[in-house]
Amino acid sequence: MTVPLLQAERLTRTYTLPREKLWQAPRLIHALQGVSLQMTRGKNLGIVGESGSGKSTLARLIMGLEPTSSGTVAILGQTLAELSPAELRRSRRNFQMVFQDPFGSLDPRQTVARIVTEPLEVLGDKSTAAMRLMAQDVLEAVGLRQSDLDKYPHEFSGGQRQRVAIARALITRPQLIVADEPVSALDVSIQAQVLNLMQDLSRDFGVTYLLISHDLAVVDYLCDEVAVIFQGRIVEQGSPQILFSRAAHPYTRALLEAVPRVGTQAKDREKRLKMLSPRPTSTTACPYAARCPMAQAVCDAARPDLQTIGAGHLVACHLASTTIST
Repeated sequence: MTVPLLQAERLTRTYTLPREKLWQAPRLIHALQGVSLQMTRGKNLGIVGESGSGKSTLARLIMGLEPTSSGTVAILGQTLAELSPAELRRSRRNFQMVFQDPFGSLDPRQTVARIVTEPLEVLGDKSTAAMRLMAQDVLEAVGLRQSDLDKYPHEFSGGQRQRVAIARALITRPQLIVADEPVSALDVSIQAQVLNLMQDLSRDFGVTYLLISHDLAVVDYLCDEVAVIFQGRIVEQGSPQILFSRAAHPYTRALLEAVPRVGTQAKDREKRLKMLSPRPTSTTACPYAARCPMAQAVCDAARPDLQTIGAGHLVACHLASTTIST
C-alpha cells in the first residue's frame, strides 16, 4: 500500500488571547477545529477560504512550525510530533515552504547564495563548494542567473525575490512544498510568470504543492483538488471542475459569486458580499448558519459532518442536495 505524501488527522489549534481584565478568564480562539486531509504524490491540493478561516495556521502546523493542540501530521509516514529535533531537521529535506511576502521572507543582510543554501547548511551534509553548485542549478531552474548568487534581495524585483524563495525551497529536492499565498503580493502580470514557473517545477522536479490561497483562479490553474475551509473546518472538498461548477455548500457558492465580474449589478454584488461578511458569533450548531440564506431548523440542531455526496465530492452541509439543485 502506497504511503500518503501527507496525512493530517483531526488537527486542532487553539490560541489563548491576553486577559482583558485582571480577574477575567482569557478568551480562546479556535483557529482549527478537527481538520483532516490526505495528499498523494503528484496531486496538488489547494486550500481556499476568507481571511481568518485558518488557512495559514494549517500551513504552519503541517510544516511543524507550531505545535498542534491535538491531532497528528505525518509526512511520508513519519509523524512529526514523534520525531526528535535532529530527526525533524533531517526530515525537512522532504518538505519546504514558500511564504507569502517575498520582501519579508528573505534576510536583507544575506546574499542570495547564503539564503538559497541555508536549508542545506541546516542538514549539514554538503561542502560549501557543493552547496554553491546546487544553488547555481536551482537558480537557473527558476529563471535566474548564476551571477545573481552574490547579489542581495534589495537588488531584485518582487517577482525575482519570489523566484529566490522558490529556489530556496527547491534546493533540498523536496517532495512537498507548502506555498502560502505565493503570488498575492505580486503584480498580476508577475503572478502568471510565477505560477507558470511552479507548474514547470512540478513537472520537472516532481514537486507536489499544498497551495494556500484566497484566489480561486490561482487554485483552479495549479491544483488537482480543492478544500474549502471556513472557521477552522473543511466544509467542502473536490476537484476544481466539481467545486467551481457544482458547488454544494452555500459558503463555497458565496465565494464563487463574490468574484468580480464585468456587468455585475451593484445590488447583486452587495447581496453576495453579505454572505461573506462577518457577523456576530452564533450559537447554532452549523457555524455558517448565521450567514446562510437557506438555514433551517436542522442547522441549529446538529453540526454537519463532512460526507461524500458524489464521486470525489465531500461536503459538510445538511442542505447539500438543495443547494446543488438551486
